[in-house]
Amino acid sequence: MRRLYTASNLPEAHLLLHRLTASGIEACVLNEHAQGGLGEIPFTHAWPEIWIMEEADEPRARRIVTEFEKMPSSTDTARCGTCGELNPPAFEICWRCGQVLR
Repeated sequence: MRRLYTASNLPEAHLLLHRLTASGIEACVLNEHAQGGLGEIPFTHAWPEIWIMEEADEPRARRIVTEFEKMPSSTDTARCGTCGELNPPAFEICWRCGQVLR
C-alpha cells in the first residue's frame, strides 16, 4: 500500500476514490472516521487519505489526481440528458437514473 493523496474532506476523498476505482486502480480511504477524534488528535491526522494497493499503479493514479485537481468548480446545476433531473454542481452521475452527466 502507498499513500497517494490527502483530501480536505470525505466527499472529496470519495469522489477521487470513485475515479481511481473506475479506472481499475484498487484504492481505499483511510481516516474515514477520524473526524470524531478532533481535539484528541491533531487535525492533520484526521484528514481522509487515499491509499493505492499496488505501487505499479502510482504513475497512472497520479495523473488521475492531477486531472481531478484541475477540474473547475462550478456553481451551476446540471440537467441530466436522459431523465431531465437537475443535479448539484459537483455531481458527475445523475442521482436519479445513474447516467453520466456531460
